[in-house]
Amino acid sequence: MNVSDVSLDQRALDGAAACLRNGGIVAYPTEAVWGLGCDPDDGEALARLIKLKSRDAAKGLILIAGDIAQLEPWLAGVTVEQREQLLASWPGPYTWLVPDNGRAHPLLRGEHVSLAVRVTDHPLVQALCAAFGGPLVSTSANRAGEAPAMTADEVRDAFGDALVNDVILEGPLGGNPRPSTIRDLATGKVLRA
Repeated sequence: MNVSDVSLDQRALDGAAACLRNGGIVAYPTEAVWGLGCDPDDGEALARLIKLKSRDAAKGLILIAGDIAQLEPWLAGVTVEQREQLLASWPGPYTWLVPDNGRAHPLLRGEHVSLAVRVTDHPLVQALCAAFGGPLVSTSANRAGEAPAMTADEVRDAFGDALVNDVILEGPLGGNPRPSTIRDLATGKVLRA
């Protein structure tokens, strides 16, 4: 299935957005793998997501948005030249580490002085961010050390009853062969190709 041909179910999107607003977790397809997301400002949801994945909280998480406007509160302090770099790569599978301006929840940033941000080109994720009214956390749908889920069924197999009160938003992957490139905005250094 071509991801650009995805028909968006507004009722499902509204339900997923309500789940996020109520502190829940949503599993959804991204450009390359299935992701798990929550409200980036909800400390309890962030802690639950980290625990669900058995992830080291020091690693931090990615903030994903449907458009750059949704990221503006986290981008205050980015120079005009840096903003041009971001805009040249978005929307798309490019995650940038931007200086944390104090807006990011500590569990979102982890032990870092920067925050990982991306504007997705996946229409379902764009629509989810629009329904939610802002960006959401994006981390691969797997427990630490395991392969990321590639289907909704693999998400269910990996997490079982742990997601029983949450939402799995059905849809196709975006067709990228691997997760997004991660690059440091300040140095240009590629941390994940």
